[in-house]
Amino acid sequence: MPSVPSLPKRGSDKDQRSGDKDPGPRIRIPTARAIVDCGVYVDGTRLPGKYTHQAAMAEVRTRGEGFVWVGLLAPDEGQMESVAETFGLHELMVEDAVHAHQRPKLERYDDVLFLVLRTVNYVPHESVATASEIVETGEIMVFVGADFVITVRHGDHSPLANVRHALEANQERLALGPYAVLHAVADHVVDTYLEVTQAIEEDVDGMEEAVFSPRSSVAVEHIYLLKREIVELRKSVNPLSNPLLRLTRSPGNPVPKEIRRYFRDVLDHHTTVAERIAEYDEVLSSLVDAALAKIAVQQNTDMRKISAWVAIAAVPTMIAGIYGMNFDNMPELHWQYGYHGVVFVIASVTVGLFVTFRRNHWL
Repeated sequence: MPSVPSLPKRGSDKDQRSGDKDPGPRIRIPTARAIVDCGVYVDGTRLPGKYTHQAAMAEVRTRGEGFVWVGLLAPDEGQMESVAETFGLHELMVEDAVHAHQRPKLERYDDVLFLVLRTVNYVPHESVATASEIVETGEIMVFVGADFVITVRHGDHSPLANVRHALEANQERLALGPYAVLHAVADHVVDTYLEVTQAIEEDVDGMEEAVFSPRSSVAVEHIYLLKREIVELRKSVNPLSNPLLRLTRSPGNPVPKEIRRYFRDVLDHHTTVAERIAEYDEVLSSLVDAALAKIAVQQNTDMRKISAWVAIAAVPTMIAGIYGMNFDNMPELHWQYGYHGVVFVIASVTVGLFVTFRRNHWL
């Protein structure tokens, strides 16, 4: 399909007033560059050959059977408009697919089902103390019609090539139609949730062990970092429960009964993930309280030590201050052993105070 340049954007009033030149029309990037894979499937088998999205849709409608699966990676507005024109997608769906940053949701536009999934990926690191990011997120959007399924992915992680290959190897499942692809994608995303939560569990356990170790010192900022990542994970995972419930139980559901049974399994796994995240959140909240209490105890111990040394230093300071007032008539001032007596008194009192404080664990 020949590329058609889009209309030039109207410049801002400031640019027009300043006399800036119009940058000219933008060059539209071909839709094929955003398409990762496009296949035609009939009776669970992929037809040989390569297809554009228009040719694939034409092939299916000419045959009157089968469906098209188009996979796109971060399409821009022009590329998505071309796909929407071919498959009859609503403009609001196109807008969501281009701009991303959506919460997990399930919407229905006429005969097209639109599911938004948040993807997560665990970022390997040696220690939470040296990590700047633990969980990164992305999105997968799935458009399902009677004879097509479109997957739009945002983010460098969670590719769907393995999902496609696994489905192509299972012709019986793939023969169930586009909703089998919808289930496979949702199942893949929820399985990554399980993997990420298992990896984060090691970080939470390590943090818990460090906080409660007798001589360890854990910065509260590290716990806050891990808790922030858990909060981000919860915001990505938990909202998906309602769409999954609707896919399994909602009346008038277009999903075939055979596929709904598989979605129940996905919902069970999602519930397990949500419970794990809630548990991690509670543990980290407890660790924050424990770390703050540990800091308070350490500060109290330090203050006792400082107070003890101040009390010990106060004795020679007080005695030296009294005998430094230069009065003529002072006790023992002209005594031959006065200096030695004062030094002995200072040493005795300071040693006595040191022993007392040490016995009471102040020093």
